[in-house]
Amino acid sequence: MIKIKDILKEIEHFAPLSLQEDFDNAGVQIGNVNLQATGALLCLDVTEEVLDEAINAGFNLIISHHPLIFKPLKSLTGKNYTERCMIKACKNDIVIYAAHTNLDNTAGGLNYKLADMFGLEDVRILSPQKHKLIKLVTFVPEDSAETLRRILFKAGAGHIGDYSSCSFNVEGNGTFLAGENCNPYRGETGKFHTERETRIETVFPAHKKLSVIRALLSAHPYEEPAFDLYKLENDWEQAGSGIVGILPDWEDELIFLQRIKDVLNVECLRHSPLTGRKLRTVAICGGSGAFLINEAIASGADIFITGEAKYNDFYDVEKSVLLAVTGHYESEICTKDIFFHIISKKFPTFAAQNSIANSNPIKYL
Repeated sequence: MIKIKDILKEIEHFAPLSLQEDFDNAGVQIGNVNLQATGALLCLDVTEEVLDEAINAGFNLIISHHPLIFKPLKSLTGKNYTERCMIKACKNDIVIYAAHTNLDNTAGGLNYKLADMFGLEDVRILSPQKHKLIKLVTFVPEDSAETLRRILFKAGAGHIGDYSSCSFNVEGNGTFLAGENCNPYRGETGKFHTERETRIETVFPAHKKLSVIRALLSAHPYEEPAFDLYKLENDWEQAGSGIVGILPDWEDELIFLQRIKDVLNVECLRHSPLTGRKLRTVAICGGSGAFLINEAIASGADIFITGEAKYNDFYDVEKSVLLAVTGHYESEICTKDIFFHIISKKFPTFAAQNSIANSNPIKYL
């Protein structure tokens, strides 16, 4: 029996909530996650049409990219579509869940999906997240160091880029005096003791703090393990906003702009004046990504693709980079496929399907 919380656990394993931006409201929006899951409808936006689709299919879980609820409510009267959706979801015992900027910022998330759709190679994060790494320092008897390292790595520590099992180790002497109520692993109560120890240093992302500390406490042989945690200033290159990658071959600007229309099913593609140069390096940020224009230019990108930009942004880029604006909906509709892949990989027989509703509020004449 699969519960709704089991499905959401897989989503959050892929896109931890700690990766969301401060303004965001990702996570459970409405409903009881302890219910047995009858099916999941996957969408970009939660609308009344999407809710009706879930009800008709007999599904009690909706997973959306955009949160239905962004701001605190002072009343619930059905005066707008958000409140009507909330009322309908509650009446029909439907859980609504959103994975928003955490899905944007995670490795393999929205922007990686877009990069894959355009065939980009050597992909890297355009604007890595900051203040998301923690260094762990602990001290363990020399003969227990290998076991403890292995358990810490299994819990999520020790990853630096594509390297795993990373740590620094140095040998030294630790001292302690065990009180009368202690049960020391080495030494005797009431006697000063010196122990040959290994100092282990390793790093982990902040969202793995609980699992790493639990692993440390469960595996460390000491009754009172000594450990320190340091927040790092380093950029975390494995998570952040936007991506930049390389096309297999140089491409003509107009031909590539047409390819953007075809790949993302864009009815009206806006772009800055052509630069007259061939394209090879491509930067992408789905959704409202104009805040990354300077980062795209600094990365050496020939073109920057995003979902939204302001009028003056088209002036400001001048000929530093070709700016291509697809529309917010068009740049993020592929999130449904990401959700489907996550769920079907873990629960291959579970009823999950993409919503057929077009929730794009922008129409083209």
